[in-house]
Amino acid sequence: MKGIRRLAQHLDISIGTVSRALNGRPDVNEETRKRVMAAAQELGYVPNQSGRSLRQGTTNIIGFMIQTGTEITGQGDTFFMSVFDGVQAVFARHKLDLVALLCSSEEDPSDYLRRVVARGFADGLILSATRRHDPRIEFLAERNIPFVTLGRSLTDAGRPWLDLDFEGMAQTAIDRLVARGHRRIAVTRPHDDVNLGYVFVDRCREALAAHGLTLDEELIFRSTPTEAGGYQIARDLLALKERPTAILLVNETIAIGFYQALSEAGVRPGRDIAVIGRYSPHAHFLSPPLTCFRLSLRDLGIALAETLLSTMPAFKHHYPQALVNAVWPMELVEGESDAFG
Repeated sequence: MKGIRRLAQHLDISIGTVSRALNGRPDVNEETRKRVMAAAQELGYVPNQSGRSLRQGTTNIIGFMIQTGTEITGQGDTFFMSVFDGVQAVFARHKLDLVALLCSSEEDPSDYLRRVVARGFADGLILSATRRHDPRIEFLAERNIPFVTLGRSLTDAGRPWLDLDFEGMAQTAIDRLVARGHRRIAVTRPHDDVNLGYVFVDRCREALAAHGLTLDEELIFRSTPTEAGGYQIARDLLALKERPTAILLVNETIAIGFYQALSEAGVRPGRDIAVIGRYSPHAHFLSPPLTCFRLSLRDLGIALAETLLSTMPAFKHHYPQALVNAVWPMELVEGESDAFG
């Protein structure tokens, strides 16, 4: 109370009036509110957030849970940093703060989440890397904690999600490759139980079937979503007796390692094998240029934040049109890596 008491003495008004003015209460007239805000800025007053949180029963913090470790993020993570930028742009409108919750690849995500919730420091959560069956979703729903997931799951608790359009990516890429004469097409998927792998491979299989083709099991390559994972995929592909003539890379990072392994073997994308992947800032430096799917990660972050806030009583009136249970489109950017065919 020392800071607010000093502010009240400086203005010669009550502490209660100063408090109501700082919190935007409607029972304070506009002239007084302006005086209080100007004095607060002049005196460098910073509210005691801990005390405010106790009084209001909120923390003004939103947690974004991601998994970390070299097996997950490789040598860096440009994906989530760009998404975070969009999320925080929305939260800043409401003086909310984003905190990244970093779950080690060596820890069970459900155990980590239970510990986070027990500490009660966040008003809402954003979950990523959703599993095919994800107990985190039921856990949060049962406790009525506001949350949104980046990714779908067969675990359905009636809560909102946003996901990338992996079906659209699979369909567009397969149609493009088949039209260029490819019949033996390989695809990749994550190494773990993350749901996007199932969504992506299922649609690839359906798209091939529509052309009278099948997806051989030996042409489905699993890997960690890293440069090293892409390198190993290329090594495994090159070791096949009958190599595919084209491959579709589901993760944005693996193209780097994939290109490297091909180069070491004297195999060139766009000449010896057709390659379609996902855009990343690093892909800009690949040669030949990668034909890839691109999206605005910042805009995705903005949509995630607005969707979450639309579920929270204090903010939902600001976002009546927020996206709920929607796939986020990706744009095909033509390069030269799939010219072969």
